[in-house]
Amino acid sequence: MTRSAVANVSVHSRITSPIEKKSRLRQSLLFAELANLAYFDEIVVQPVAASMGLSHCRFFERDGAQAYVMSNDHDCIVVCRGTETHDWNDLKADVNAATVFTETLGKVHKGFSREVDDLWPSLEDVLAENTKPLWFCGHSLGGAMATICAGRCFLSEIKAPPKALYTFGSPRVGDKQFVNFVRLEHIRWVNNNDIVTRVPPVWMGYRHCGTEMYLNNVGRLQAVNGWQRSYDRLKGFLKNLLRFKIDHLADHSMERYIESILCEVKLADGSL
Repeated sequence: MTRSAVANVSVHSRITSPIEKKSRLRQSLLFAELANLAYFDEIVVQPVAASMGLSHCRFFERDGAQAYVMSNDHDCIVVCRGTETHDWNDLKADVNAATVFTETLGKVHKGFSREVDDLWPSLEDVLAENTKPLWFCGHSLGGAMATICAGRCFLSEIKAPPKALYTFGSPRVGDKQFVNFVRLEHIRWVNNNDIVTRVPPVWMGYRHCGTEMYLNNVGRLQAVNGWQRSYDRLKGFLKNLLRFKIDHLADHSMERYIESILCEVKLADGSL
């Protein structure tokens, strides 16, 4: 849900040098906080982005699809806004799991592609003038949109190719051919039972891409596979069931992603 007017937005990330100089965890925290910030109205986003070191901020919107382009002297960042449960266009985008051929020699989710179609002409015009390292990020639907946008950069007149893509709670976006075409650094965060990361289903031809960063049932970064993942998800489900929470929805919260990533940053820095 979009949040506006007076809002107290707390952030921990500051940009005082090129983003590529930050560690992967600190980059993740930065982009997680920006993905969360994208849910707010422009009147809130601009001063917070400026306090983080992003002096330029532009909002793009068309037919319910929304994104911010933020920049400073060193970097340019495209932040796509995620699903707003009160917005019918967003809900249609999530539900429409039909695939459609795309210009990237593969197939992508029809709803996600249409959301990007609404914004791409305006975004492409702005990004075509950019010569700084280019980054993409987003949560939920925003992560899917950011993935498609980054892919389109390879076929456009944009001079600066995408540096990296960071997504949080992103659904699967396209088929194997699309995944193989979009070759860039993609850090994909998944929080335990986050249901959105499991759709659309694999049997429909959809695949995930990028390097998975999995947060276990206690919010810690952990590499798990097969039965270990199933067991960890079961523990998370039962734990939240005792709290009368639906784990699959609660784990999709952007706030939970930020909380866990911040904890990992503090552990890496030895400050926790």
